[in-house]
Amino acid sequence: MSASWRPTASLDLLRQRASLLNCIRAFFAQRQVLEVETPLLSQATVTDLHLDSMVVELHDSKRRFLQTSPEFAMKRLLAAGSGPIYQICKAFRRDEAGQRHNPEFTMLEWYRPGFDDQLLMAEIEALVCTCAEQSDNGSSDWAVSGFERISYRDLFLSRLDIDPFAASDQQLIDLARQQTASDHLTLSRDDALNLLMAVVIEPALQAPVFVTDFPASQASLAATELTDDGYRVARRFELFIRGMEIANGYLELTDAQEQARRFAADNQRREQGGLPVQPVDEFLLAALASGLPDCAGVALGFDRLLMLISDRQRIAEVISFDDNNA
Repeated sequence: MSASWRPTASLDLLRQRASLLNCIRAFFAQRQVLEVETPLLSQATVTDLHLDSMVVELHDSKRRFLQTSPEFAMKRLLAAGSGPIYQICKAFRRDEAGQRHNPEFTMLEWYRPGFDDQLLMAEIEALVCTCAEQSDNGSSDWAVSGFERISYRDLFLSRLDIDPFAASDQQLIDLARQQTASDHLTLSRDDALNLLMAVVIEPALQAPVFVTDFPASQASLAATELTDDGYRVARRFELFIRGMEIANGYLELTDAQEQARRFAADNQRREQGGLPVQPVDEFLLAALASGLPDCAGVALGFDRLLMLISDRQRIAEVISFDDNNA
């Protein structure tokens, strides 16, 4: 008889999971950040080329998308005057499975009106360190010292001796092929940057570090600004600990017209690449047009945070049932 009915996480890990949930809720209660819930199903979804949404068929052949994150709905709450909010919820991404990925996973997302990206990074560090210190596991040595902050540009210069903004497309593509032995791949500029980041740079980011100021082409829903030497960068950051991305945050874009332009550009690139064109979230655009407060927001991988705190290497070890036995 098969034993596949058993949970992939031990009962001890499930207790740690419950403790981490309690820690997060206590952290935000103390700071008077409101916990909210938004629908998992939506009429629209993300246009991001690197995210693949799941579709659910409802009655009368209606289609709904399982959320890849609660971002769009939470921004509608912000525009309606909610003030600071957070949510712990399930998110779904097709074709994401492996040691650190599961198609269904748990996300912590929160938004802070009046915060910029710098203030939000400080709050993320406080949350992560608080929860690590309160855990029963003694392996969270990474939480002892302050988290470093380094720009995307300086990271590439220090690790690969190349300026990701000044280098030509071909220079970046050649370096990506050389560093990853991927001569057969057809790459764009952003493909090359993403490959170098994922394969070469990220595994070396062992101590906690916020990587800031990504290329504007990778802004997604973040505001952008010009550097002193004229390059446009995104007010976006990612937190890495032990070679793993833990959080992705923005100084949020509040311009409805610019967001609509980005959605249209994404869909144009999707069509050119043979990917399905996705329906744009008109509710989000209307909320932005009505007035989204200046704010910063972040999505943090709850399961990955638990992996760090409990010193586990596979996401299956920290969730009740992974995709193979759900």
